[in-house]
Amino acid sequence: MYIDPIKLYLLCLLLGYLLGNIQFAVLFSRLLYHDDVRAHGSGNAGSTNMLRVFGVGSGILTFAGDFLKGVAAVLVGRSLGGDHAACAMALGVVLGHDFPALLKFHGGKGVASTMGVLWAFHPLFGAIVTVVGVGLAAYSRMISLGSMAGALLLLVLMLIWGADSWQRWLAVALCLLLFIRHAENIVRIKNGTEGRITFHKK
Repeated sequence: MYIDPIKLYLLCLLLGYLLGNIQFAVLFSRLLYHDDVRAHGSGNAGSTNMLRVFGVGSGILTFAGDFLKGVAAVLVGRSLGGDHAACAMALGVVLGHDFPALLKFHGGKGVASTMGVLWAFHPLFGAIVTVVGVGLAAYSRMISLGSMAGALLLLVLMLIWGADSWQRWLAVALCLLLFIRHAENIVRIKNGTEGRITFHKK
């Protein structure tokens, strides 16, 4: 059955957005701790806040769930309409994670889901960005700094070696979203007040 490409891409964008609304930080904090992580720390529903509030294990578990959302978006989108549909669904999943309508648009910062998207499209690029981002975060003890550096590297890699214009524009959008969501972190880094990670349960 023929489906108009524009309608298909809009459908994939919507499906991705709905998938992004699944907030693993909120789910795990409620299931495991009978609490809402958004009531603590930075107030974000993401793996970094889970790490700071509930410890490393919770942070890793949340990162894995959000990462797999990004991977799933690309794989499902690709199965529905090829790489262009995958790009649309990938953008949707990060938008849904950052601004989930089901949680009053109070979501995370999209780092893990963005990484999942990159790994699904280009595993080599994903590995390079992961090593650089994790390395810088470990050195500086600021996850936000590693995340933003990784986003910039993602953008450079995709602009130079991206498969087509759709992937390049997706990289621009994801990098822009990540920096928008880290606006407060940027201010704190400039002021020398950005929080640094510790590896224990608070």
